[in-house]
Amino acid sequence: MSPHDPELWAGFDELTPEDFTGGGWDEPVPLNPRGQLPAFPVNALPDWLAAMTAGVAEETQTPVDLAGCLALAVIGTAAGGRLTVNVRGNWSEPVNLYTAVALPPGNRKSAVFALMTKPLLAAENALIELTAPQRAEAAASARIAKAAAERAEKLAANAEPSKQADLHAQALSLSKAAEHAVVPVEPQLVADDITAESLTTLLAQQDGRIAILSPEGEIFEIIAGRYTGVPNMGIFLKGHAGDMARVNRQARDPQYIENPAITMGLAIQPEVLDSIGQIKGADGRGLLARFLYSKPQSLVGYRNLTPELLSPDTADTYAKNLGHLALTLAGWTETATLTLTPEADAVLLAYQRVTESRLRKDGTLAPIINWASKRDGAVARIAGLLHLATHPENAWHQPIAAATMAAATQLGDYFTTHALDVFNAMKADPAQAAAHTVLTHLAETRTTTFTKRDLFRAMPRSEFPAMGDLDPALDLLEEHGWVRQQPPPPRTTRGGRPPSPRYETHPRTTPAAA
Repeated sequence: MSPHDPELWAGFDELTPEDFTGGGWDEPVPLNPRGQLPAFPVNALPDWLAAMTAGVAEETQTPVDLAGCLALAVIGTAAGGRLTVNVRGNWSEPVNLYTAVALPPGNRKSAVFALMTKPLLAAENALIELTAPQRAEAAASARIAKAAAERAEKLAANAEPSKQADLHAQALSLSKAAEHAVVPVEPQLVADDITAESLTTLLAQQDGRIAILSPEGEIFEIIAGRYTGVPNMGIFLKGHAGDMARVNRQARDPQYIENPAITMGLAIQPEVLDSIGQIKGADGRGLLARFLYSKPQSLVGYRNLTPELLSPDTADTYAKNLGHLALTLAGWTETATLTLTPEADAVLLAYQRVTESRLRKDGTLAPIINWASKRDGAVARIAGLLHLATHPENAWHQPIAAATMAAATQLGDYFTTHALDVFNAMKADPAQAAAHTVLTHLAETRTTTFTKRDLFRAMPRSEFPAMGDLDPALDLLEEHGWVRQQPPPPRTTRGGRPPSPRYETHPRTTPAAA
């Protein structure tokens, strides 16, 4: 619980600043508090998707944000880059998204992922079975072509001079045919731990589509250069934008991906989210701006131990609709374009005007201008996904409606608020996070006075390995008026170790003691 959480101050609203002036206290200055971030707006999703999202969150007792962000990611996985949203003119957006939800360990992230991605994995297995005969036939044809080419080469090599020219031409033709024989790989919709090089190869094999859905944040370590020592984010940038990727490297066949479409749905620890801003080039090249962030409050410690279980009907409807989308769109070889109704275009245009005004130097989105510059495009993508989920049978035959676009803007506002918090944390002074930790401890334990030594013993060693690590936090809390150091007692002539500095806390920190 944060010292800024409303429930911590129940019955405390009646107090006035005068109540805090006893003992010489002034009103404390907030530590740039996080405040209450909005919960994922489940009502913005189509009914069957909303029911699954709410049902999974209830059964697993996890923030609805996790299942909600995954709901968007799995629809994007099913779409697989086969749809784009034409906003107006030459402005089009593919419907793949990058989402990242920050939750600490113990929040049953794996359980949520298992429930939300199960229909995708089932569809993947179905595609493998459906294409097995085709792949077997192609493999046999490739072997036959190779054997024929080898026989022709031997005949040409041993032929009489008068027949050598014709046999050589025939061998050359068969050799080229063998080289160009293509054996399709097994269909794959979802990947997890994968390097940038392997991802490029996988995209080339899977007709330019793949999703990375993972309850861990290892992909950020890979982007940062876990295996190579240098950041490698090019394919992740192109895979979000749909920009053509050409790869020509030694010891590897050339790879050409015309419209790569990568979808990412990640659940990571908050520490990972706070540190990805340190990846060299991640901000400047726009990687951070491509993610839709969510930073919900953990429910650990407040969970219902006998929750309502997920309805079988809800799960079946979800599996049917998602599986249908994945199997239908997997067979497409061309991209379909979704258009907007005039009313939907008006909704998005009004949203664009708000975004543009807030991007000014004094605007609320100025601190996250790189991310906010992509906000309207993200809303268009979300609208495409919501439209696809609303009409799973024939979304590509009708335009996106105004109500769908309005729901997308609601989600856009949600992700904007969370992005502001995430980027603020990335740029924050490390002492601020430490001060928040200390202040939260003092508030939860109702500590009125404490020594530095006692505080050190009570704090986690992972955050404060040495007593000196408390100094920046205590200095910041003292600067903001949340604590103050008491004068040291007179030294005695007996010597010995000096007493540990003693502090007292502001009454606002410990309302029960006020």
